[in-house]
Formats: sequence, structure tokens, C-alpha cells
Amino acid sequence: MKLQDKVALITGAGRGIGAATAIKFAQEGATIVACDIHEDAVQQTLHDCRAAGATAIGIAADVTDRSGMDRAVESILDRFGRVDILVNNAGITRDARFEKMTEAQFDAVINVNLKGVFNAAQAVVPSMIGQGCGVILNASSVVGLYGNFGQTNYVAAKSGVIGFTLTWCRELGPKGIRVNAVAPGFIQTPMLDSVPDTVLTRMSDQVPLRRLGQPEEVANLYAFLASDEASYINGAVIEVTGGLRI
Repeated sequence: MKLQDKVALITGAGRGIGAATAIKFAQEGATIVACDIHEDAVQQTLHDCRAAGATAIGIAADVTDRSGMDRAVESILDRFGRVDILVNNAGITRDARFEKMTEAQFDAVINVNLKGVFNAAQAVVPSMIGQGCGVILNASSVVGLYGNFGQTNYVAAKSGVIGFTLTWCRELGPKGIRVNAVAPGFIQTPMLDSVPDTVLTRMSDQVPLRRLGQPEEVANLYAFLASDEASYINGAVIEVTGGLRI
């Protein structure tokens, strides 16, 4: 198994890509710390991870709360002694056209999707430096590469995550820590539950494979990047889009 005996902290693990990633890591032998703003949101994820034979715990933490993230990581270190992998998956959307976007909508997305990545990474890095190794995987998006109508805030955050990734790979690589980003395209997650079927069809038609991606297809890449099989991959931004170019 690719991740045997590794301790993985996954934010936003209650559903969608985060839940699929936690389950995939569990299947690959990792110990799972499933983090969400509400601890009860990860109960199904924990059940599925344990069914795969993994040790799995849930932890309530808000990635926008730096002191809360520090306390969460301290509790993980107290219990398991290390954090080997961080998957910065937590994210939200508050879409609006630029001229109609409110400051509250902008701030909410930047705080979770950008500052939250900073907070979680900075909370785990000291322990990773101390152990001389670690992997940080950041959730960007295809829109962070190409932009998207009605998503000024989301695009800014996901582009910023790419900037984090490129900078941290240089700063942390000499300390044995690899940092990479994944840029999903149109993935069938609960975030799309409110999207009308006609719109989902148009989205699928934009993709050369003519379908939406599944969370498990993103999780498979995260598992590879977290493993020693990707030991010389650092500072990469890898698309999981079915060939989509927005």
C-alpha cells in the first residue's frame, strides 16, 4: 500500500473530493485525520475509512481560525506523534459577476480558500521540518489557471494557491517537504447539486471526454502525489479536467 503508516490530515473531509481522498488514503494504509468545520460532517467519511481497515479520527477545526488550526495540529501530534501529509482541500464558493460581487462574498472565499491554506500549512510545517520530511498537497482549480466568468473571488484564491505551491516548493524542498497542487475541472461533487441538469449537460459537453469527473479520480492523483512514487515531483500543478480548457 502506497501510504502505509503515514498520518494524513485532510481538510474539508466531510464530502466530495475531501471525503473521497480520505477514503482512498485509508485504502492505501494511511492513518486518517478528517477535518471539517463541523465534526459531525465527517462521520460517514470516518465510517468508510474504518471499513477500509484504517485508523481514522475526526477533528473539528475552522481553517480560517489560525489558533484553532494550531490547536488541532497539536492534538494530532499528541496522539500520533507526526503529520506526514496535509491535503488542503477545504473550500467554498460565493459566485457573482465582478460588478455585483459584495465585499463579504469576496472576503469569505479568500479567507477559506486562500488564507485557510496558509493557516493549515503553517500549522503543520514545523513538525514536518522537525521530522525531515512531509508532503503538502493544495487544492487549486482549472479556473485558477484560465479564469472563469462570475468567479473573481474563487479564481483569485485558486491562483494564489498556485503561487503558494511554487514558493513553498522552493522554501521547503531543502527541508525534505514536497509541495504540489492539483487543479480539478468539472467534478461531480455536492457543490454541483444545485446546478440544473441543462447546465450540467453543457458543462459535460465542454469536456473532450464528454462527462464530469468523479471525486475518486482526483483522490487517485492525491494518493500518488502523497506517496514515495512521486518522490521527485515538487512544485507541480497537475490538472484533472478530462482535457477541459475554459
